Amino acid sequence: MRVVIVTESFPPDVNGVAHCAAQTVRHLLRRGHEPLVIAPAAPGAPPEADGPCPVLRVRSLPLPGYPQVRVALPSRRVAAALSAYGAELVHLASPFVLGARGMAAAARLGIPAVAVYQTDLAGYARTYVGAGEGTAWRRIRAVHSAADRTLAPSTAARRELTRHGVPRVHLWPRGVDTARFRPAHADAALRRRLAPGGELLVGYVGRLAPEKRVDLLAGVCGLDGVRVVVVGDGPSEPSLRAALPGAVFLGRRTGDELARIFASLDLFVHTGPYETFCQTVQEAMASGVPVVAPAAGGPLDLVRPGRTGLLVPPDDAAAVRDAVWALAADPALRAAYGRAGRAAVEGRTWEAVGDRLIEHYGAVLGGRTAVAA
Repeated sequence: MRVVIVTESFPPDVNGVAHCAAQTVRHLLRRGHEPLVIAPAAPGAPPEADGPCPVLRVRSLPLPGYPQVRVALPSRRVAAALSAYGAELVHLASPFVLGARGMAAAARLGIPAVAVYQTDLAGYARTYVGAGEGTAWRRIRAVHSAADRTLAPSTAARRELTRHGVPRVHLWPRGVDTARFRPAHADAALRRRLAPGGELLVGYVGRLAPEKRVDLLAGVCGLDGVRVVVVGDGPSEPSLRAALPGAVFLGRRTGDELARIFASLDLFVHTGPYETFCQTVQEAMASGVPVVAPAAGGPLDLVRPGRTGLLVPPDDAAAVRDAVWALAADPALRAAYGRAGRAAVEGRTWEAVGDRLIEHYGAVLGGRTAVAA
């Protein structure tokens, strides 16, 4: 099957959309399919001929105030590429700008399309401009309603899409690399460097941006015997360095180095309330690390309170601090949560999740064939 993946982000970008798109490409190739990727051009992106499949880079500009995010410019190359490649199906990864153009081109050419919802753009509009949620949802609804099927990563995301009038919504979660992220990768030397006094290591991994609410860790920084470790970069880093005294900022980390950091933590805390899935929670669980996360969005599907971690009210710094303090005082409970978390994700490999995606493709193609017949 010739699948064109139109994505708002792709490696070398480091974010959930880029990671999921890359994993999708790898799985399609493993199963003998022929993917083509269309993505915004980015500094440091490899030549289009490099990599496991062809990648068409569309001219883009950095988002003002957030240069790590790039927005594709209008281009006729999308429609031309779909036609020239002989696309049998279009996969739209978190469609909004480039994905909207991909959807329009697919519709004109009569190519079935699957739209993957990944980013809470309405929540971002509320965070950054204090308004615009309605406009964001109108855009989301228009793009996703034109697709043959929308795939939501969590039950909370599926409810929101349905509530806002998006039709044909199905569940498709994310996979996790359980070989890379595992408890055995804990690094004693790394722990000594991060916590020379034997402190409890509490980690956050993700973008450093306003919507992630990393500032909620300020109270945790004040707990005796606790060291906060922040992994990631983004526009909020300068203000967070001031707001989180004593925290260790490691910058962006990926691959096996990131896996060692995860496995070396005593506790993982996610603070952002707008996660449609929250891959870092799943990676922490795969690493055998208990989780504290907001009771909102994707974490509702991932964290079983009182078994794999704790859920706290969103945007509540005191609740985050108290949850960390409760687990800091109980090493046996942390260990039990970590074991249960690892067990909960062992079947959520990218291979298993990728096969479910191909089943969604088949259902869409089969439906199109049935209508045509």
